[in-house]
Amino acid sequence: MRSADTDSCQAIVKLGAWFRSPAGQYVQQWEQRRLDAIVEDVFGFVAVQVGFHEYNALRKNRIPFRAYFGPVRPEAEQIAQWHGVGVADAAALPLASQSVELLVLPHVLEYAHDPHAVLRVAERVLLPEGRLVIVGFNPRSLWGARHRLGREGWLPQTGRFIALPRLKDWLKLLSFELDRGHFGCYALPLASSAALRRMAWLDKAGDRWWPVGGAVYIVSAIKRVHGMRLVGPAWKRKRAPARAQVAINRRPHAEGERSTLHSTIHDQP
Repeated sequence: MRSADTDSCQAIVKLGAWFRSPAGQYVQQWEQRRLDAIVEDVFGFVAVQVGFHEYNALRKNRIPFRAYFGPVRPEAEQIAQWHGVGVADAAALPLASQSVELLVLPHVLEYAHDPHAVLRVAERVLLPEGRLVIVGFNPRSLWGARHRLGREGWLPQTGRFIALPRLKDWLKLLSFELDRGHFGCYALPLASSAALRRMAWLDKAGDRWWPVGGAVYIVSAIKRVHGMRLVGPAWKRKRAPARAQVAINRRPHAEGERSTLHSTIHDQP
């Protein structure tokens, strides 16, 4: 295994450990609620979650086949949540082109060796009008500011957090159109769950007064294919009328002929 892949796996393990802390549980619960609402009404035949098996991002989705791919194999009780499980790098998913209707990437780009390659794979495997959901930490937040100062406990100390404007530019280059987005988690990541509950009022205040300052964001984007037009079945087309009468005016060709000659053309079906 390449050293870059090894470093990525170690970073993901550390991320999982952070999510078991009180601050991590607070973030995870918010992410799970938002993901449940986003994926609930996405339909199709195949849905895929890549990475972060600590929660099931597809649990509320009703697509008949829901699969998981990640750098490590989940535990047996976690495997039971999905219809299929595979070990694969996010930048090299063993999926056919245009075979997936819903793809969820929770905290994948931040720990990928090449996040651009991951997005290119996402564009390849998604069907036209397929949905891509991305979860990430917001570096332009109080959590992100303290993280840049190297303070422990606020955010995982590994990973390269991606600002939302940059992510939007990347998606636009790949012909993705943003469908919806959310910021969340405005409370300070204190050491105890009780202290976090006492600061729950900050979530409502932050969402109202500083909506882009949440510690975490979730964005949903649709894969657009320019120039493509959906065509319905042939039997839906209107049938041409059996007889269409058209009047034609001709100039006279001989002296004495009437100045206007009316003729009728019958357009047979």
